[in-house]
Amino acid sequence: MTEHKVICWDCGSETEDPYVYTCPKCGGLLMVKMDLEPVKEMRPEDLRKEKLGVWRYAPFMPVDPLHKVSIQEGGTPLYKTDGLAWEVGVSEVHVKFDGLNPTGSFKDRGMTVGVSRAKELGAKIVGCASTGNTSASLAAYAAKADIKCAVFLPSGKVAAGKLAQALFYGAKVLSIDGNFDEALDLARKMADERRLYLLNSINPYRPEGQKSVLFEIIDQLDYEVPDRIILPVGNAGNISAVHKAIQELQEVGWIDKVPMLTGIQAEGASPISKAFSAGKDDFIPEEDPETIATAIRIGNPVSGRKALRAIYDTGGFSATVTDDEIIDAQRLLGKREGVCVEPASAASIAGLIKLVSMGVIDRDERVVCICTGNGLKDPDTIIKNSPPPIPCGNSVEEVERILSR
Repeated sequence: MTEHKVICWDCGSETEDPYVYTCPKCGGLLMVKMDLEPVKEMRPEDLRKEKLGVWRYAPFMPVDPLHKVSIQEGGTPLYKTDGLAWEVGVSEVHVKFDGLNPTGSFKDRGMTVGVSRAKELGAKIVGCASTGNTSASLAAYAAKADIKCAVFLPSGKVAAGKLAQALFYGAKVLSIDGNFDEALDLARKMADERRLYLLNSINPYRPEGQKSVLFEIIDQLDYEVPDRIILPVGNAGNISAVHKAIQELQEVGWIDKVPMLTGIQAEGASPISKAFSAGKDDFIPEEDPETIATAIRIGNPVSGRKALRAIYDTGGFSATVTDDEIIDAQRLLGKREGVCVEPASAASIAGLIKLVSMGVIDRDERVVCICTGNGLKDPDTIIKNSPPPIPCGNSVEEVERILSR
């Protein structure tokens, strides 16, 4: 385990209480500050004796691997999508498909570290608020660690595939009368009273696992840093974690180029994109956000200011896409590349298409789109937006007639 401390992202104050999630002095967000001096003596090839996966990057992780709770997360494919690149008109596009993590989303990267930290602390109950993927992931890792789990879900706002997972893994699933932000408020109250160990992305250890997606992308590209990385943005933990990973690779001298981080939000839930358009460092929370992309249907993102910093620091961009653009991008990725992603994941593809047409993305850029969740997380949306099955008589002639249309 690399030595580390927990400090305030705003004022820099250090805290030693492992159960607080905001700075006791100023109320700001907490973050892990790694002591990377030992890593500076290493080279990337020193990691390559390990298979791809989150714990391959243990020298960058703040949890002792002796407490590791893992179900072989990470190591997801980076597809070179030539068909998509041709369709969009960009020289090179890669899709990092984190929907092939154990529970079907990128959340597993954060949960392996977060639940490992909970185990290290001896926590008896873990919990989170969720629009679906976080709850599914936490429930699985809590089950693996044999720790009780409670998840707080906004009533009627969670895709069936994600709800099924949380139930299947044995979590106590609480359907809250309210939206995600209200569910998170309740979960935070429980954590403040020390009734559970909170594992939303406000927990400073969660992003430490999520940053591994950037390590893997750079690894899979043989340390040829892409020009741009596009991410869907909801609660904004992922884009800020990727930014932190970039800074750490710079600190140890493993990269000398910074990819432009580009955050895409759904039009109906877009406080960060609106703040970026106005040139602001902070955002105005939105009440009752609404979008078909349930995983990013968040009006008051916990890491919103961090996301804006990530975008500005890397010379990136932020934009919104409509639900129709999301569905069109979801279909395009399936049709051209055989990759099935949930609507929130397709936001990164929709953003790519939009920003190329706007001239924000140059056609000679090397772009990576991160797709965060599997399409089977939300099969109802796929079925609703696809042609229905074709009635067919039980004969070869009828099949041939239909196929020849």
